[in-house]
Amino acid sequence: MSKRTLALLAAFAATVIYGLNHTIAKDVMPDYVKPFGFIFLRVAGAAILFWCIAPFAPKQKIDPKDWGRIIICGIMGMVINMLAFFKGLQLSTPINSAVLVTITPIIVVLLSAIFIKEKITVQKGLGIFLGLVGALALILFGAEIRADAPNIPLGNFLFVVNATVYGTYLILAKKLISKYHPFVLLKWLFTIGLIVNLPITFSEVSEIQWTTLPVHIYGAILFVVLGTTFCTYLFNAFALTQLKASTVGAFVYVQPLVGVCFAILTGKDSLTQIKIIAMILVIFGVYLASKPVKPNL
Repeated sequence: MSKRTLALLAAFAATVIYGLNHTIAKDVMPDYVKPFGFIFLRVAGAAILFWCIAPFAPKQKIDPKDWGRIIICGIMGMVINMLAFFKGLQLSTPINSAVLVTITPIIVVLLSAIFIKEKITVQKGLGIFLGLVGALALILFGAEIRADAPNIPLGNFLFVVNATVYGTYLILAKKLISKYHPFVLLKWLFTIGLIVNLPITFSEVSEIQWTTLPVHIYGAILFVVLGTTFCTYLFNAFALTQLKASTVGAFVYVQPLVGVCFAILTGKDSLTQIKIIAMILVIFGVYLASKPVKPNL
């Protein structure tokens, strides 16, 4: 099997894990572990694992002038981004999260236009418009009465915050990713995330009743720490060594399909007309916004 094929499988596996995460993480919160406490477990587990594999990476010293960017990326990518997503997942539903997190490419296009003056074409502009209409439709009209989703509009808004912050993180981290080995960079990003998250999340971690957790909840926590955090970063890092970033990014279209199907099959969520319309708008909008524009001949 070629390295390119392995890279494609790695990117696909990471996307499937993300898709399953919407329902699996939702199962744990808030009855067993509250969202902020879950983030501590996720970041602490990933930090330990990346420090364990860091010796296998080339020895690299961080340039002093890069520490400011690394700290900002750690706060955005491993603190604000994760806290917003998991709190949103507690308040909203798995299908809503699976749909709304895919607007990240649209956010990246918008932020790139603002910060690095990338041109927005008519095609990209239409994609941004359709994607944002779909997101707004879920936020404003996607509310349902559900005991496990106490504030769907706020939860959906937090998913958009998550996508916006993560999009900013991707733009800021782009320079660092090209300069440092993924293991070296990620061990520092997660360490910074752990330090910043500690005072925010400690009270919820201390509330976890470890001795009374069911076995399947231990399994779900392990899946989120080992799978959703550690493995996905490893898989995507490997995929990027063999594939273009745009190819890896294209797998974002698979995530809502996996997330929606898994949520429905497990009986954790259901499709409504507004969810279907919003999903079509978001996916088509992301496709237009991220599709390369052919130059005029």
